[in-house]
Amino acid sequence: MGRPRVVIVGAGFAGFHTARKLHRLARGRAEIIVVNPDDYLLYLPLLPQVMAGMLEPRRITVSLAATLPGVRVLPGTVDDVDLGGGIVSYTEPHGRAARLDYDRLVLTPGSVNRLLPIPGVAQHAHGLRGLAEALYLRDHITLQIELAAATTDAHERRARATFVVVGAGYTGTEAVAYGQLLTDALARTQPALRERPRWLLLDTAERVLPDLAPKLSRTAARVLAQRGVEVLTGTSVAEATADGVRLTDGAFVATRSLIWCVGVRPDPLVEGLGLGTTDGRLVVDEYLRVPGHPEVLACGDAAAVPDATRPGRLCPMTAQHAVRQGRLAAHNVAASYGSGRLKPYRHKDLGFLVDLGMTDAAADPLGVPLSGLPAAAVTRGYHLLSLPGNRVRVAADWLLGAFLRPQLTRLGLVDAATAELECTSVGQRPRAGARASARAVADPGPW
Repeated sequence: MGRPRVVIVGAGFAGFHTARKLHRLARGRAEIIVVNPDDYLLYLPLLPQVMAGMLEPRRITVSLAATLPGVRVLPGTVDDVDLGGGIVSYTEPHGRAARLDYDRLVLTPGSVNRLLPIPGVAQHAHGLRGLAEALYLRDHITLQIELAAATTDAHERRARATFVVVGAGYTGTEAVAYGQLLTDALARTQPALRERPRWLLLDTAERVLPDLAPKLSRTAARVLAQRGVEVLTGTSVAEATADGVRLTDGAFVATRSLIWCVGVRPDPLVEGLGLGTTDGRLVVDEYLRVPGHPEVLACGDAAAVPDATRPGRLCPMTAQHAVRQGRLAAHNVAASYGSGRLKPYRHKDLGFLVDLGMTDAAADPLGVPLSGLPAAAVTRGYHLLSLPGNRVRVAADWLLGAFLRPQLTRLGLVDAATAELECTSVGQRPRAGARASARAVADPGPW
């Protein structure tokens, strides 16, 4: 009898750490396969720094082949799962369809942009969920400042030098903080601009970072205010056009830059599985197992994992939870083959970190509130420890950035069409729907 095959769908935080730990636990007794469109783990928390040119894009891409030795990585996008037959169907990068059988399946497809039904947003906004978007936004922001400095029309100059970010969560707050630093640096090279670029941060909540402790929220709001960022709470976009955005309070803001950071939703793969969902996320038990399919586990943003610390609620869709859940999924897959015992998901918050650029940050490691330089040091130290690779390169970029002027050039590598506001995963095609006929789980026995 051959080795059991464990297939992991997706190589985000949850999928990567599932594969990494399972390889160590299995010790060659199982075949571990990861199916993912890209050959890297994207370290999403540092995307705003790529957008601002603080980090080179490859710094936050961690090679799967180099960091997952012994794990087979298949390039492709999963578009169907036959739960009854134990088969995953996926599309390879060049469009060829392929199939893969499994004995155990771990679903970690992650999440995509959450797009609200607001007129014009899909056509005129850009998100910040991938490298293409980050690189496009860097070029776009740079170009707008250059065009603002070149025009003699005062209205056009104000519009091009105005940037609107929607969503004051982690991504939106860090995007506006780093974006403001970028435009200030650009403005210093354009004496003809004659006015400071304007940044607005919108959210329907009553404060920035509404999911964090009020003290952290106040720290972030104070830093943004000191930099001149206009924070409009209780406000969002009612309509987006090529010339600007109309806000829910009736005001019109002339701009050529709308950055969409309102949150995420589970990857569309979840919709076609024919399984139970809560808030669009796959229902799982405390062991991360899908009810009715003990051979299938799910975790990360696509799974509705019960929060043991808050009965009746779900774990937030954060990297911190995805990493821990991925490691637990690996343990429980091994336990299903007799190596150890099943464990429920339990967690203790290590704190939250928000990087605002330079020496500014808001953090509460282990419940200790910090701001300023101490918070910035803790935040960057945490990112270095969390990165599975490229630590020296990232640290080197930070060190050089502290002493050298930023490189303020447009590379033109990504066009607007490539960086359209995506609400499906990379390369995703319409799904035929999963087949969930009953089948007996074929257990190859203990390892």
